[in-house]
Amino acid sequence: MKGVLLVNLGSPDSPEPKDVKRYLGEFLMDERVIDVPLWARTLLVKGIILNTRPKASAKAYQKIWWEDGSPLIVISERLQQAIQKQTNIPVSLAMRYGSMTIKNGIQELIDKGVDDVFLIPLYPQFAMATTETILVLAEDIRKTCFPNIKISDLPAFYNNSSYIDVLSNSIKRHLNGKDYEHLLFSYHGVPERHIRKSDVTRSHCKIDGSCCITPSPAHEFCYRHQCIEVTRLVAEMLNLEEGTYSTSFQSRLGFDPWLQPYTDRTIERLGKEGVKKMAIVTPAFVSDCLETLEEIAMEGEEIFHEMGGEEFTTIPCLNDNDEWVALLSNWINKWAMTETVTA
Repeated sequence: MKGVLLVNLGSPDSPEPKDVKRYLGEFLMDERVIDVPLWARTLLVKGIILNTRPKASAKAYQKIWWEDGSPLIVISERLQQAIQKQTNIPVSLAMRYGSMTIKNGIQELIDKGVDDVFLIPLYPQFAMATTETILVLAEDIRKTCFPNIKISDLPAFYNNSSYIDVLSNSIKRHLNGKDYEHLLFSYHGVPERHIRKSDVTRSHCKIDGSCCITPSPAHEFCYRHQCIEVTRLVAEMLNLEEGTYSTSFQSRLGFDPWLQPYTDRTIERLGKEGVKKMAIVTPAFVSDCLETLEEIAMEGEEIFHEMGGEEFTTIPCLNDNDEWVALLSNWINKWAMTETVTA
């Protein structure tokens, strides 16, 4: 019997420091998030970060926490429930980090008779710290706990024409009637070394401005290329004029080089250059979360106003948008009939 497991990032159980600390510990100790030797990662995370960051992160979570719980969890649950109404096969939800584990998600499907799982990482682009860590953990769990089941997965869908249509329509709808001068596409940042580690050619990714637009097998796993391509395809779909939009990367950590330009500095620059009305969209996420609701919608707007900007429009993620639900349901039903797993 077939079943589907949607997997998103995860969230603390509450916005209290102790729960945030537990969550950050699991997240940051992942070798695909902070990819340094175990001893160095342990020293950095347990010796420094977990002794300084949880209180500040808890305050950020408290700003965006909903009455129903974590926005990311609530939105993901709404998405799962909406999809379940459009397919006859069981659909479960799990998180890479936190209490809603992948193991529990698979067990829930098995309890319903499922032995063939379609795993959908809820990320349009491939990255070590998102899609890859989900797939690796899911396979480890399968081998260790559920050796008799089959797991296949949905590849990165950043350039799927139907996805681009849905994303473009969402942007257009939320900007309808709004006068803006610049649209910023902000993607979650990753260290530059992650891009090079994911390069299957071991030579193509130089992060030099040209490698991401030069055809290469490396693009299948190149997060930077895939982000830039989303921007290009959406700009083409919406007929955006050159110079009225750009790409940036947010949420950097530590002192190593991360993908640039940085979102906060880009917002600051636009304000200084006299842009009075800007909009921002975050296509690395399909569900609104701390990084979109607090870092962008709150901190980003504050920076823009400090630099002289006047109107700052934050475009929501796809969340449980009807078109997005219909697209995911279509992919699921197609897989259920044909076992074709390309989006």
